[in-house]
Amino acid sequence: MRERLSPRELPGWVDPARVFRMLEAQAADVFWLDAGAAATEGWSFVGTGEPSSLPDDVRLDVVPADDGRPPFAGGWVGWRDYESGARAAGAPVSDSADESASSWLRATRVVAFDHAAGRTWTLSAEADAETWAVAVAAASARPAGEPGGEADSAPRVAEARHDPQEYAALIERCRGLIRAGIAYQLCLTTRFTVPGAHDAVAVYERLRAATPAHHGGFVRIGGRALLSASPEQFLHAGGGVIRSRPIKGTRPRSADPQTDAALAAELAVNVKERAENVMIVDLMRNDLSRVCVPGTIRVDGLWTVESYPAVHQLVSTVSGTAAEGTTVGALLEATFPAGSMTGAPKLSAMTRLHELEGGPRGVYAGCFGYVGVDGAVDLAMVIRSIVIDADEAVIGAGGGITWGSVAAAEVAEVATKARAPLAALGAEMPALWGSDILN
Repeated sequence: MRERLSPRELPGWVDPARVFRMLEAQAADVFWLDAGAAATEGWSFVGTGEPSSLPDDVRLDVVPADDGRPPFAGGWVGWRDYESGARAAGAPVSDSADESASSWLRATRVVAFDHAAGRTWTLSAEADAETWAVAVAAASARPAGEPGGEADSAPRVAEARHDPQEYAALIERCRGLIRAGIAYQLCLTTRFTVPGAHDAVAVYERLRAATPAHHGGFVRIGGRALLSASPEQFLHAGGGVIRSRPIKGTRPRSADPQTDAALAAELAVNVKERAENVMIVDLMRNDLSRVCVPGTIRVDGLWTVESYPAVHQLVSTVSGTAAEGTTVGALLEATFPAGSMTGAPKLSAMTRLHELEGGPRGVYAGCFGYVGVDGAVDLAMVIRSIVIDADEAVIGAGGGITWGSVAAAEVAEVATKARAPLAALGAEMPALWGSDILN
């Protein structure tokens, strides 16, 4: 079924967290595409739906959205894992990769929040519109649920796929491949695992409070939950324009304002980080050219420093006009996995990373968000994220390796990226990764 959902504007603002709490207590499969705590722009979507595959033949939206109405009018919400994209692109994948790791819902009940205008909409089938609007209004009148609070007083210690010395050795192997001309950038990643059961809702509340991001999210499908504080928009399509905002270049934040400003300023001019960023910009220009009108590819922003609670990031923006008839399947075939999580050339990078990393990435380094029945697309990168199953939580982290990479700095960057998600889980970095000597 590909019918648009019927929108209905509510008379006043409703707290997204209250609606989410109400809905997740009732539904096994639920999503919250979250513009962030205290957001003043963008849209958030809370809802539920029925398990579904993502159709490849949905044509991209070429008509501007109705003024003021939600950009998501019904469709699919979920995630696509890294290995499914790598496999489709012809790269080898781990034997232990989960063949069913991608998960999608066809949305049936949604609440849309326009943070800039302070407006709230319900979306559902027309026959259900009144019942759904009443339920959402009732949720907003209830007392707020208990927040996630502090994690357990006795923190767990994460297990790492690689220790820092092993990761540093892999960095040098990447540099050797670059010296040999096999690749000119490789996004090398590793994994941290926290065994045991976790309260995914409480963990997400802690994660979003500590590291709010414009593409955060909680998506629970089939008992698996993806919790994200992603600052990276992978793909946006609307009004005939496709846009990507790759991130390459990271610095930690500092509590001291002068030190913090110096970190941001250094990131803005760092030769290695600029080179890493512009390589991925060029890769994204090439990828988008496969589905865009010739001559329309633009770099709308280059090397912009964006600051988040835990990190400063170096962000660029690439866009193009969608070619007539372009489908979501064609768009993902051209662009996924994202170059910011592979390196370049893409197929060569993915092939070598399979050899180096020693295990699957899973949902990490994939993408999540929505695909509308009208072809509107908003997908974020699965970074700064946690995947929670019944008996463990998994966090991926990594960084782009160039010839100019310094192993100690790259190790420290991985620790910086993993620390906030681990803290939300009430877990500590493994001892070697937490060492001041190594970081």
